[in-house]
Amino acid sequence: MLNNKMLNTIIMKSIITIFFALFFVFLAASTKTSAQEFQGKAYYFSKSTMELGSFGARLSEAQKKQIQERLKNRLQKTYVLTFNKEESTFKEEDKLDAMSGATDSWGSNFTPGEQYKNIKTNTLRQNQEFYGKQFLVKDNLLALEWKMTTEIKQIGNYMCFKATASVPSSELSWYNFSWGDLNEDDSSEVKMTEVVAWYSPQIPVSQGPSEYWGLPGLILEVNVGTTTMLCSKIIMNPDEKSEIEAPKKGKEVTKNEYQEIIAGKMKEMRDNRGRRRG
Repeated sequence: MLNNKMLNTIIMKSIITIFFALFFVFLAASTKTSAQEFQGKAYYFSKSTMELGSFGARLSEAQKKQIQERLKNRLQKTYVLTFNKEESTFKEEDKLDAMSGATDSWGSNFTPGEQYKNIKTNTLRQNQEFYGKQFLVKDNLLALEWKMTTEIKQIGNYMCFKATASVPSSELSWYNFSWGDLNEDDSSEVKMTEVVAWYSPQIPVSQGPSEYWGLPGLILEVNVGTTTMLCSKIIMNPDEKSEIEAPKKGKEVTKNEYQEIIAGKMKEMRDNRGRRRG
């Protein structure tokens, strides 16, 4: 039979055990809540140069400048990345478009839509509109094998480190189209594109603009081909939080399926145009 001293000892140990169990449950819940409440907004300015190729060789500098100015809304864009520890949304900021209706209608079919990334579940969700039809692209995040370097530079108030990755070109432009895509053979050669990113460990989230992610700090600058995306402003823990959630509307397709839909439609248009001329 237990005496009072032993009974009190057992009771105290039980109380302490329960106390610590409740403490760790509370701590886990607080950490989860903190991660959910943590939020930031990063604003990016994107600028591209247009490759005019052999066509450009026949143009005067004034004509080249006129073309660049006319296409300014396509070549220069502003985006906002809203992020927390695990998720992010990336979308173009609303602005008035000075392009002509016909030209803009064509261009809008081959631009990236609003995007959602979840680095915990390795999922990408992206809205795309193609000739009036809504699609919801559901796929894995872009696979990036970053090579870290010790090269550093300052971007605004943040010290950034350089990282590079080599990515199949088709995986960076799956929402886009060029007529040359229909003429490519089934060669096994895979075209690669070099991606250069600058990230800051001062903002310890593995997020970035567009499909770029996977570094030990927020990506503040990305250079890919003729396009540069540079962060111009960061707001940490804004007073007014934004919803970070995956889009849900549209016909569900993968990236590859979406590419096939685009290629099929453009081939149909080309063939119809050829028959009318004939």
